[in-house]
Amino acid sequence: MAEQRRILVVEDDETIALAVRNRLAAEGFDVRVAGDGHDALIQYGRAEPDLVILDRLLPGLDGLEVCRRMQAAKPVPVLMLTALGEETDVLVGLGVGADDYLAKPFSMRELVARIHALLRRVERAAQLAVEDTVIRVGEVEIDTAARRVFVRGAEAQLTRTEFDLLRRLAERPGQVFERDRLLSDVWGFSEAAATRTVDSHVRALRRKLGSDVVRTVHGVGYALVRR
Repeated sequence: MAEQRRILVVEDDETIALAVRNRLAAEGFDVRVAGDGHDALIQYGRAEPDLVILDRLLPGLDGLEVCRRMQAAKPVPVLMLTALGEETDVLVGLGVGADDYLAKPFSMRELVARIHALLRRVERAAQLAVEDTVIRVGEVEIDTAARRVFVRGAEAQLTRTEFDLLRRLAERPGQVFERDRLLSDVWGFSEAAATRTVDSHVRALRRKLGSDVVRTVHGVGYALVRR
C-alpha cells in the first residue's frame, strides 16, 4: 500500500479550511490545518508535509513570509491561494518559493488536480535527478542532476517550477512551445484558463536570468533563445 501523502493547509477562513480539509481527506490525503502563519511554521516543523496549501493573506505572518521561512528550513512544494489579482503579487509569491498559485474563488476539482500534478512533478524531478547532464544554451548553464542554474558563471536561484520550466524549454532551444503544451509538460495539466500561470513563471525567469533569455511568440507561446 502506498504511503499516505501529508498536506498542510494554511488558511484563516475556517469555512474554506474545513471544505479543503474534508475534500482532501476524501481523496486519501493526511491533512493538517493551520489558521495563521505562526501555527503553520510550528506544524510544518512537526508534520514535515509533502505539500503545503498556503493562503497569501494571513493574520500575523503573511503567506509570503511563511513560504520564505518554510523554503529556507526545508524546501517543499507550495500551492499558494490568493485573492489578489495583481500580477506583481503573484510574481512575489513565486519569487519566495511558491511552485504554483490558484486564485480565489476556486473549484475543489481544480485544487485537487493541481495538487496531484504538483506531486507528480516532484516525483518526476527526483527520477530525473539521477541523470548527470549539463545543458548549455548561450550564457545559461543548467545542471540537471544538481538542479542548479548559472548565468555567465553566477548562480541563479530558481524555484522548483522555474527550474522545470527552464529545463523543458532548454531541451529544444529555439523551438516554440505553446502555453497549453507547457502546462501539460511542466505542470501536468492543461486548461485554457490557467495559461497565465505559464506567463507569470516566464516573467519570473526573465527577471532572474535576463529579459532576453526567453522569447515570446505572440499568440502562440515561448522559446528559449539560442545564441
